[in-house]
Amino acid sequence: MSKELVYQQNYIPMTRDELVGRLKKALKDKRFRHVLRVEQTAIDLARKNNVDIEKASIAGLCHDYAKQRPDSDFIAEIKKKGLDPLLLDYGNAIWHGVVGAELIKDELGIWDEDILNAVRHHTTGAPVMTKLEQVIYMADYIEPGRDFAGVNKARIITAANLQAGVAYQTKHTLAYLIANDKPVYPKTIDTYNAWVPQYEGEID
Repeated sequence: MSKELVYQQNYIPMTRDELVGRLKKALKDKRFRHVLRVEQTAIDLARKNNVDIEKASIAGLCHDYAKQRPDSDFIAEIKKKGLDPLLLDYGNAIWHGVVGAELIKDELGIWDEDILNAVRHHTTGAPVMTKLEQVIYMADYIEPGRDFAGVNKARIITAANLQAGVAYQTKHTLAYLIANDKPVYPKTIDTYNAWVPQYEGEID
């Protein structure tokens, strides 16, 4: 369905084909194929959860737009936009979402805050997320190319309850970061506290 999707609204100043072309230039082939799968997964989840299909397509395609940029691009953008200096203590895993949303505004002309927040929060989550943000958060995690312990359970939970899927991902992402001695971005902890306790019985 995504290949035939024609953008009808004013979320982006280009067609889907033009956006795909920009992404193909910005990303290596493996990453490009990933964003196409995320887009399709996001559209499927959007349809099931009464979320705008066009926004889901745009956010799914754009979520990793900045993923393969040099660190210097992110550092320059953090300083230029006066973003939280705490970001400088992290790296691409955080930057490509939080800072990448700013590059999407600057370079792709996308200003819709729901789409931008879906990009900003697709790795960290947030204590409060719109349905679109939840869709992109989960689509990135469960797209068909993903293959890790627990991904099938994540798919099953998400199919039954999108919000429980958010809680499941958040719980397991935090556990992974701690087990591997990775730094934990503060918003990830806030996301855990907001989502995991209320869905604990559904994600064990």
